[in-house]
Amino acid sequence: MKTPLPAALGAGIHTQTWFPNVLVLIKTVNPDAQLKVIAIDEQLRVIYEDNVHFDKDLPEFKTQGGVYIHSDRLTVTSPVLMWVKALDMILEKMKSSGFNFSQIRALSGAGQQHGSVYWKKGSIQILKDASSELPLHQSLKGCFSVSNSPIWMDSSTASQCRALEKAMGGAQPLATVTGSRAYERFTGNQIAKIYSQNPEVYKQTERISLVSSFAASLFLGTYAPIDYSDGSGMNLLQIWEKAWSKSCLDACAPGLEERLGCPVPSHSVLISLGTSDTLFLWIQEPTPALEGHILCNPVDSQTYMALLCFKNGSLMRERIRDECASGSWDEFSKALSSTAAGNSGNLGFYFDVMEITPEAVGIHRFNRDNQKVSSFPKEVEIRALIEGQFMAKRIHAEKLGYKVLPKTRILATGGASHNKKILQVLSDVFNAPVFTIDTANSACLGSAYRAIHGLVAERNVSLADVVKLAPEPRLAVTPTPGAEELYRPLLKRYAELEQKVIYNPASSCLVK
Repeated sequence: MKTPLPAALGAGIHTQTWFPNVLVLIKTVNPDAQLKVIAIDEQLRVIYEDNVHFDKDLPEFKTQGGVYIHSDRLTVTSPVLMWVKALDMILEKMKSSGFNFSQIRALSGAGQQHGSVYWKKGSIQILKDASSELPLHQSLKGCFSVSNSPIWMDSSTASQCRALEKAMGGAQPLATVTGSRAYERFTGNQIAKIYSQNPEVYKQTERISLVSSFAASLFLGTYAPIDYSDGSGMNLLQIWEKAWSKSCLDACAPGLEERLGCPVPSHSVLISLGTSDTLFLWIQEPTPALEGHILCNPVDSQTYMALLCFKNGSLMRERIRDECASGSWDEFSKALSSTAAGNSGNLGFYFDVMEITPEAVGIHRFNRDNQKVSSFPKEVEIRALIEGQFMAKRIHAEKLGYKVLPKTRILATGGASHNKKILQVLSDVFNAPVFTIDTANSACLGSAYRAIHGLVAERNVSLADVVKLAPEPRLAVTPTPGAEELYRPLLKRYAELEQKVIYNPASSCLVK
């Protein structure tokens, strides 16, 4: 039985903003590790919404936050069959609710970028012949040569990254071709690790999907191609020609092109798909650099997106909430409000796992005199976390040449966008008003909009035209008077202290 594709697998970073003059879009990590679905009607009204929680609803997989963090604290994976079973469950929930599948006109989705799925030889026939009498997770249980997929949180491929950059003549030449220097989570480096450590497993793999194309494949009954936008997060795609780079493919593994298939435009009608704090920019003339990423724009083939990704997002906020606010967001917000902006000069860096930007790990606290301290009072800890996360975003955006201008507006999405106290800090640090949309499931909603856009994209109808009926983002908070003057010196201090906590892979220690 071919059933419709839910709008998210895990969580996504593929929702683009069409909101005028928005410099920054912040999408939080999916804090609850869920598969979510949203259905909208032709007036863009949400008519159905549901989810499956990986840890709670699928306890047999024993994940934490939907993932396995391995003993080295660098390797992070998710069980492929958990994703498939979650899909079975959410479709059954939709069916039980009386949802009318026959009225669906278009499907789209958002799947965590970079994550990869490895199909065993012969799996395509099993996929094509999957019985409507069995749940998909039972039909496909023997189809994956790698049972636990490497995902975007993984940082275990440093040696593969160095090898790829060497093969391409350096980090900048690689960035010029693919839009990014080599990153541990990027799929090409993950494939290279699997090939070098488990060549027999690689040999037995007939197709490698991204999480997004994997989810689409479950409904097509055949292997779905990788789209240009998701393909831009692999260190394998020539973003200018929109084709695989032979040099990159050869540097990662033999026979890789045939295992990936041909990439396709992101608006291709098949079904299509796309977790972290992120900054997005829509840009006309990108300049790839060693920090951040340039990606093919999935809704406008003539432009590009710039992206900064921060791994220690909502999960880090949740941990500090649990430790300092008894697990209550209300208590967290009260504590945040009880401390003054600027936190009396106390600054903190909070990285439970190896961060992407900057490359650092561990908890590092500094007092107003830049002396490292072992702890903060609970309310100071909470403000240090939130201010630090937003200062890092502004600092690294500006390093890439982005300017916060008087007309800058921020569209905040995801679960944290409902917390006004957190949004106030965001507004103050960026000295810009913050707008929100009504749903926290923005990746789902954006996918639904993309589904409608997919029906008309080949007629050169823009996404902006498609979403004219969508509710306007609402003003949530504006900067506190004097915020820019307060945070300007703090941003400078934060950037200087960041250099003290950056990870040095050559010596496997922190730079003191």
